[in-house]
Amino acid sequence: MRLSKTLIPTLKEAPAEAEIPSHILMVRGGYLRKVAAGVYSFLPIGWRVIQKISRIIREEMNRAGAQEVFLPAVIPGELWQESGRWDQYGEQLLRFKDRKGADFVIGPTHEEVIVDLVRGDVRSYRQLPLNLYQIQSKFRDELRARAGLMRGREFIMKDAYSFHATDEDARREYQNMYDTYTRIFGRCGLAFRAVEADTGAIGGSLSHEFQVLTETGEDALLACDACTYAANVEEAKARPPVSAPPSSAAFEKVATPGKKTIEEVTAFLGLKPENLVKTLIYLADGKPIAALVRGDRNLNEIKLKRALQARELVLAADKAVEDATGAPVGFAGPVGLRIPIYCDLEICALSSFVCGANAADAHYKNVVAKRDFAPTECGDFRDAAVGDACPRCEKGHFAGYRGVEVGQVFFLGTKYSAPMKCNFLDGDGKEKPMIMGCYGIGVTRIAAAAIEQNHDKDGIVWPVAIAPFEVALVSLQVGDAQVSEVAERLYAELEKAGIEVLYDERDERPGVKFKDADLIGLPYRIAVGKKGVAEGVVELKARRSPEVLKVKIEDVVRVVSEKVVAERAGGGR
Repeated sequence: MRLSKTLIPTLKEAPAEAEIPSHILMVRGGYLRKVAAGVYSFLPIGWRVIQKISRIIREEMNRAGAQEVFLPAVIPGELWQESGRWDQYGEQLLRFKDRKGADFVIGPTHEEVIVDLVRGDVRSYRQLPLNLYQIQSKFRDELRARAGLMRGREFIMKDAYSFHATDEDARREYQNMYDTYTRIFGRCGLAFRAVEADTGAIGGSLSHEFQVLTETGEDALLACDACTYAANVEEAKARPPVSAPPSSAAFEKVATPGKKTIEEVTAFLGLKPENLVKTLIYLADGKPIAALVRGDRNLNEIKLKRALQARELVLAADKAVEDATGAPVGFAGPVGLRIPIYCDLEICALSSFVCGANAADAHYKNVVAKRDFAPTECGDFRDAAVGDACPRCEKGHFAGYRGVEVGQVFFLGTKYSAPMKCNFLDGDGKEKPMIMGCYGIGVTRIAAAAIEQNHDKDGIVWPVAIAPFEVALVSLQVGDAQVSEVAERLYAELEKAGIEVLYDERDERPGVKFKDADLIGLPYRIAVGKKGVAEGVVELKARRSPEVLKVKIEDVVRVVSEKVVAERAGGGR
């Protein structure tokens, strides 16, 4: 492709709203243009990246036995009502009515549509298992679209759905998709890690996220330094603590005038935060409950909500706290509390602790769980943290990472098939709901995550596998006949060898061309200049390396071809 004939409008300055490298560089490099908040148009080189990612996904999904379909973006609301998600999904679901007044949604995901498709044509266990996938645009009405493709409202997603006669077969396919995703992200040239995750709005009982590791990632991850266990911080399990012998001292009230926060109370009483217990009042489906964690810990609302089997869990407002405890905010405690009390395991293992006394300006000390109050349940209700002991092995501890989620696999069970009556007849002629799995990949997010992981101060550094072109061929003196002749010949020979070339034959200064080449971020750059041609050489530079090599003109196509082919096979890094 000749650069002069290609729409690649590079920019010197970043757009004002761009905050992270991928957003800045995709706009500056001529990959994207904003249409509305969270909605973007792809320019030619941007679309080439998406096509390459999509091709890798298709090849691996087909290899794994899945079949591609294409489902409508506009979905009848009655399907969402049938599954129960019409009232559950929230304001991210873009709803509208057609001219006849019927409810429709723009699909943020397609469980309901695929179930409707399968239940109409699949009736026997002999037709199972079945794995259907599509690559299509989705829309989620994010409250605050940001970070370019990382948190857009419209995005391209690969979503797959599998149907099975047994749990065992569904779990086999879950592992098949897990392995398939590992190959996909490896071929895309990404450094990633699969972590245990919450199932969120999709539902189900088992899930793994595939996280691209990058310092700018919005997700916090924890991974054992001695075994393979890794999880999103929202899902990471804490190793049960060793219980200390309970204190024999009776609890007593102490005055803490005006001391409400962890810092104020611990400083006033001369305590460490781990000896103070926070009592947090929540409304679970409108009813008050208390949740207890150590003063140095964070409550994990996802774990608590799951334990409560609540549809909605929100922190109580000041008035609701006072109604539940009889005291102002900042002085709540479990002793004498007449609402359900959910204690993190560490609370039940403490010898004693200090907590609010449910009275203004007062706390209790020497409180012991199960002696001075009766917990409704003791469980893992806190965020795991860096340095915590691994729950899966005896030696390891958690290290912290940041990541960008690019894919997730779910074991759904009968969450959608049962309410939507997606049934099959088993070998005995009995009707049963199909067991389902669901598997998503953020196609456009892969492009952004790759840049977050692969960039420098000058621009993007694409992995070979998903770069829009593999080589930037730069003619440094377009008015020189010999330079132009060599550059044109190399362009033809590289393309004949199957190498994707972006040929910069513009009448621009070399510095401008080099800056654009670095910004666009192609893996290799060949510079053809007057001095080099006179010596019979061209300059070859890998985008990842500062080293510039002088290669004989007659050898450069072979050398570049060998490097590109090797990187294609090795995952593109």
